[in-house]
Amino acid sequence: MSQDFSNFSLIFPNSETQHDHYNGKNIPDINMFVLEELGLLEVFSLKNSDLDEYFTTDAEVIKYRLDVFRDMLECPEITKTLNRLIPILSDIMELRRLEADSGDTSSYLESITEIELYISCIETLYDGLCPLKDKLKSKSFITLAERIDELATSDYYKDLNAKLSELTNRVREIKSVTIGVNLDAQLRPSSAGVLSINSESFRSGDVIEKILRLNFKEDEYTCIANLVPFGKKQSENQKTALSLAFNSAINDVYHQSLRSWKKIVQAYVLENTDFLLNLMPEIEFLVKGTDFMRQLLHKNCALCIPKIINAEDRCFKATELYNPCVALKVDDEIVTNDITFDKENALIYVLTGPNRGGKSVITCAIGISQALMQLGMFVPAKRAEISIADAIFTHFPTGADDTIDKGRLGEECARLGEIFDAVSKYSLVLLDESLSSTGSFEASYIAAEVLAGLSRVGCRCLFSTHLHELAAEIDNINARTAPEGGVTIDTLVAGIEEGKRSFKIVRAKPDGKSYARDIADKYGLSYESILNKINTK
Repeated sequence: MSQDFSNFSLIFPNSETQHDHYNGKNIPDINMFVLEELGLLEVFSLKNSDLDEYFTTDAEVIKYRLDVFRDMLECPEITKTLNRLIPILSDIMELRRLEADSGDTSSYLESITEIELYISCIETLYDGLCPLKDKLKSKSFITLAERIDELATSDYYKDLNAKLSELTNRVREIKSVTIGVNLDAQLRPSSAGVLSINSESFRSGDVIEKILRLNFKEDEYTCIANLVPFGKKQSENQKTALSLAFNSAINDVYHQSLRSWKKIVQAYVLENTDFLLNLMPEIEFLVKGTDFMRQLLHKNCALCIPKIINAEDRCFKATELYNPCVALKVDDEIVTNDITFDKENALIYVLTGPNRGGKSVITCAIGISQALMQLGMFVPAKRAEISIADAIFTHFPTGADDTIDKGRLGEECARLGEIFDAVSKYSLVLLDESLSSTGSFEASYIAAEVLAGLSRVGCRCLFSTHLHELAAEIDNINARTAPEGGVTIDTLVAGIEEGKRSFKIVRAKPDGKSYARDIADKYGLSYESILNKINTK
């Protein structure tokens, strides 16, 4: 073997990055609760592991995975191959589990089954990946394809195929077993054993005729009497016991072949099967992630390979950004927006606008894009430049009733306090309608304090809110924090045109009255409209 594949990974470029990850290094604080709040788990979830196990802050790992996903999107055959591989690997795992539960690892038939499954794995990968060699660009799949080619064309593999063919033919030839039973003086069975294993099935015959002629030797495969345990009244325990007895006898007959067979299994097959079994969680992650992105492409939604920016820059720039979860749910044309967080303009934004005007949708879109990038996946935008975050924190409405101990406002403040316990300047903080459980005066005061604190931290933050009074305080907050090194806070507005929500996000100063005026005009509730109604009565 030209290379040690015991630690081979499809999603880590080398054993060092893989080792660091599984030892807790380079892992951001992005948990399943945050992913649920962002809505990502509705469209992208895993059965055999949790999605938050795959996040990384290592730019090398992210770039490596981006190449892997690009190969999978450009070559659908890869996904088809991996989907065919998964049930085979699952069967191997189940077979090993059964062996472990029974404590019996010497079964001849199970050994053959495992070899057959292993050969199926290699054939599936060889047929699916090797024809794609010239198309593959990722180091991950190029290395795997070379390894499979090496295995499939090796002398070991050829010998294994020949041995498998020989032994399986011997097993498949078994059609019947001749049993000998010794009787004691009272004609009671005293011992029994297998006399021969036959390639022909026995036949039932005219028993009375054969007894009357006493001509038993003319046809050794014709039954003269049924064995009692195979009667209709046989219990399940009796059937099991009899089957175990026959399997044990067959294993005894092939004991010598089995010994050499197991040697082959242990020296060669187990090692190469283990390397494939270890890939199962990664395969599911890659297949599900590719399916998710392919669904977006089928709806003509843009996806891009993000440019990874230095973490110190704390940058998030996306052109024609959209929320992929919403895009997969609706048939209407998706509204896209350009969003920029950087030190030159602003790292913190207060987003205001009408209810159901797209504030929550864009807030989640930013969080999802950051998360996807740190999974090593494409971003839902035409172009994107994103700095790696050490954490994503969300503070969304819980929808719960007031708690007994704190009340809802107290609960909201406690959750905000927990964010400040862990946040750093490299974090992304997303606040959606925070502090909505209290009056606008109290909420605006607390929110201003929170924004001032986040400004001093220096992190990227989007605060989506109905508090138009808060947006009016931004200049005062900036004046307060700038001398102390705080980052700039600015405002965004969810647009509304002629009383209709446009879902476009623009960088502008909010004018709460304009929203109210447009809505009032739409429903005929402006002062002029009301007067007109009164006067026309």
